[in-house]
Amino acid sequence: MTNPPSPPSLPNPPSLSNPSKTQNPLSVLADDPQGRALGLELPPGALIDRPGGRSRSRLRTKARPEPLLWVSDAPVGIGALAACRGPALAAAGLQAVLFQERTGLECWWVRDELSPASMSDPDDHHVEPVLREFWAGVVPDPEEGEGPDGAGLIAPFGRDWPGLAEHRTPQEDPEAVALALADGLIRDGVLPNPRLALVPAGRGADVPTAMGWRGPVNHENDTALISTVLRSWEDRFGARVIALGFDELHLSVAAPLPTRTAALPVAAEHFAFCPDNVWQGSGSVRAYADEAVTGSGYWGFWWD
Repeated sequence: MTNPPSPPSLPNPPSLSNPSKTQNPLSVLADDPQGRALGLELPPGALIDRPGGRSRSRLRTKARPEPLLWVSDAPVGIGALAACRGPALAAAGLQAVLFQERTGLECWWVRDELSPASMSDPDDHHVEPVLREFWAGVVPDPEEGEGPDGAGLIAPFGRDWPGLAEHRTPQEDPEAVALALADGLIRDGVLPNPRLALVPAGRGADVPTAMGWRGPVNHENDTALISTVLRSWEDRFGARVIALGFDELHLSVAAPLPTRTAALPVAAEHFAFCPDNVWQGSGSVRAYADEAVTGSGYWGFWWD
């Protein structure tokens, strides 16, 4: 009698110790609040599980949502960002930035202001069409005349999108520039009481989208488009996100624009990205290029 054929071998079941879902890199802080497993020595802080929520490690349960970000309990000083912002943290999938408060908007990150679920993915967008659309939405109508609210606002450019500014190669390490600027902004009182924050994101430009930041909501409510532009500035000018406020964004620039001629196309990008910098600031793209872009290693933005 012939023995029946052996049944086909089946693959081993997946190990329960290796779930398919990637663990949130902030989860380690629930049991390791100082981040020593990440090579850090964090100050006291809290995990923010969802918009408007806080979580200490003793309160965490499997039923709670994954942490969205971590924020220090108290303001930090010079050197705090440099102490934790490095290759090891980035390799763990985290980005360190500063959060800036202001009177009436203390702890804005727990005021139901964050909306990560409403953002698209920066990978789905490209910088040129994003800025072209922004530009079309903010340039004045020809019927408004040639004054500060007309063509003079965007001179020497016209209503057509002028295109991207040319790439510039940084002469210094962008991260070193970022950390030096962060300390300078704290020292000079531009960031008077910053909190240290950790956000799960693959690169600094993606931090605003990953945390669901809505600072530019009066200009653009999908922050992924903001991150798309920030990615391009990272690549073209060595820009780095160093701080966010309720409606403000602070960047370092490792390849500043040395002349007005080089700065003007970048000023046009800034106007498209954050028109309030010009509308309620310099008054024209040309003046803004002179005052805020030419030779500057710091770009600051705020949306009214």
